[in-house]
Amino acid sequence: MAQLVECVPNFSEGRNKEVIDAISLAISESPGCSLLDVDAGASTNRTVFTFVGSPAAVVEGALNAARLAFSRIDMATHSGEHPRTGALDVCPFIPVQNVSMEDCVRCAETFGQRLAEMLHVPVYLYGEAARRETRRSLPSVRAGEYEALPDKLKSADWSPDFGPAEFVPSWGATVTGARKFLIAFNVNVIATKEQAHRIALDVREQGRGKTQPGRLQKVQGMGWYLDESNMAQVSTNILDYELTPLHTVHQEICSVAKELKLPVVGSQIVGLIPLKAVLDSADFFIQRDGLFILEEEHKVRLVISELGLDSLGPFNPKDRIIEYMVQSGDDSRLVSLSLQQFVQSVGARTAAPGGGSVSAAVAAMGAALGAMVGQMTYGKRQFDHLDGVMRRLIPPFHQAAKELLLMVDADSTAFNSYMERGGDAGRSAAGGERAVGSGREGRRPLGAA
Repeated sequence: MAQLVECVPNFSEGRNKEVIDAISLAISESPGCSLLDVDAGASTNRTVFTFVGSPAAVVEGALNAARLAFSRIDMATHSGEHPRTGALDVCPFIPVQNVSMEDCVRCAETFGQRLAEMLHVPVYLYGEAARRETRRSLPSVRAGEYEALPDKLKSADWSPDFGPAEFVPSWGATVTGARKFLIAFNVNVIATKEQAHRIALDVREQGRGKTQPGRLQKVQGMGWYLDESNMAQVSTNILDYELTPLHTVHQEICSVAKELKLPVVGSQIVGLIPLKAVLDSADFFIQRDGLFILEEEHKVRLVISELGLDSLGPFNPKDRIIEYMVQSGDDSRLVSLSLQQFVQSVGARTAAPGGGSVSAAVAAMGAALGAMVGQMTYGKRQFDHLDGVMRRLIPPFHQAAKELLLMVDADSTAFNSYMERGGDAGRSAAGGERAVGSGREGRRPLGAA
């Protein structure tokens, strides 16, 4: 599988469509880069771009976007609801597929050094790429924002990691780094900006300082007002969605809002979201309400409905869930082939796919047949007395089919990796002898002894 890194540059321009489109074009025309999402906000005066590519490609794409923005954005005249330090305010690199966090740290370091050399601007490293503990947190690096930079750059404690310790009025400073997948999740509240910020102070990890810690770990938050939507938002960054899930953040905000007698009217995802984060929330709602939902598509719809993710605009899963975006152009997986193509692939003169992949595919079909019988029984009036039994029997069949499909590709991938490591001995084994330690029979010519 190809190496994929996600890059999410945040530019301090959310109102000028020509500038936003020009930056989008600079990214999408960068070789090896796929632009997945562009999320512009007028009140925040900020646009979040999301694109993926190989480690080298995303660095080039980010540099191309920054080069264009340098002549189009003037921070001296910038204003907006969102905290910011520079024209390219922050540029994180996130591992997606076949890459490590260390790979993304190298991306950030390469990007930061080349950006500083290209534009002669100060650049800071944060997150997993931070070289000082005081710079690990983005809010810490951004403290004081653009307006504080002239004095901040004079302090030895805030000398940039790359570039001159000089204030560039039109640009400010850029922060780049590596991090886990961050979910930008905003909850809509019919309230004032001050009331929304009060809620944010209660739920975010930092809370109100040492005297009153917040309720949620790995969550940043603030309140602002969206003039274009005539409502306030509690804006959060979920830094670890496995530790603090999406639904937990929503529930806590709803709880505080209820105490203040303020209505919550939906929510919004800025940029993309991992599928697991959505399914984790779906499982919570299913368990809480005793629902019977099996299909992934239905689980996604449930979360969209429960959280009101489409309150400010359409939430199309194919355009907002990163796995769907990345896989939409990936036809290399065996399970993406038609049945005819899969059979032809098995029958080809290659060592894989072989018996393991075929066994997994056949077993998946068997499990699917079990699920089919169960679903044709469940919900029918004449079989009402069996509904409880079907609710217990159908999910294991459904889950087994799903897991077995993953094994179709997993078996071939494992065998191919083994062959690559085995050298001539491995290739010889594929011709007739059992590959030692492979856990499967090698291919033999038809009729061979």
